[in-house]
Amino acid sequence: MSYLEELFSLEGKVAVVTGGSRGLGKGMAEALLGAGAEVMLVSADEERLRTATSQFTAVGHKDSAHPCDLSSAEDIDRLCDSIEAAHDRVDILVNAAGVTKGWSEVLEYPDEAWEQTLKINLEAPFRLCRRMGQLMTANGGSIINITSLAAERGAPDNPAYGAAKGGLKSMTRSLAVSLGKYGIRVNNIGPGYIRTDMTSLSWDDPELRERRRQSTILKRWGQPSDLAGTVVLLASEASSFITGQDFYVDGGWLSNF
Repeated sequence: MSYLEELFSLEGKVAVVTGGSRGLGKGMAEALLGAGAEVMLVSADEERLRTATSQFTAVGHKDSAHPCDLSSAEDIDRLCDSIEAAHDRVDILVNAAGVTKGWSEVLEYPDEAWEQTLKINLEAPFRLCRRMGQLMTANGGSIINITSLAAERGAPDNPAYGAAKGGLKSMTRSLAVSLGKYGIRVNNIGPGYIRTDMTSLSWDDPELRERRRQSTILKRWGQPSDLAGTVVLLASEASSFITGQDFYVDGGWLSNF
């Protein structure tokens, strides 16, 4: 194995990826598996989870399925108990699961949408960082939280999503400061508009699709595979001196005035 291959290798590492059955989570799980990690996929949708794990297993990757409703603290506790029972260590945590609940009139934004968004997009990552972080204290590790352009710019008619992603960005920095003494690095990846199920409303509307495309410097939408290099970088020893940072994979959106 060459120096660079060893630097980016995840052989022998154990990773947990939430939202791992589709979209960005599945794409990043595939990248971690390709770099040699054993990956535990977490999703609330058991059917999609089975499909994803069967696809990965078919090509020789080491992965396992862990159904979990991330809006439930009790379910998260059960998930963590199961992971801890199966492994005495976790090296990588990717908090990729998320929901978005826009509303046509923000002054009528419902409590349920607010609470559900905050539970899945902010509270669940904190609970998982706290518990999985405990399994990283002996050997160090990497926590990667998935934020959004909404952490930097206002998300129209979607106050909960903006609040959750902005909070996640800030929480990541706080955890990076607190967990550095254990050799645990904590960073954010902020995707731009990536073609997934979550962005289907924009993609299916020709006007919105073109507007999103034109907002990037590279004049295209992203694909889940566009996050592969960044997630492997942050999960591997190649980023051993990087923590508390934001990595925007957005085609240049934030720089395009």
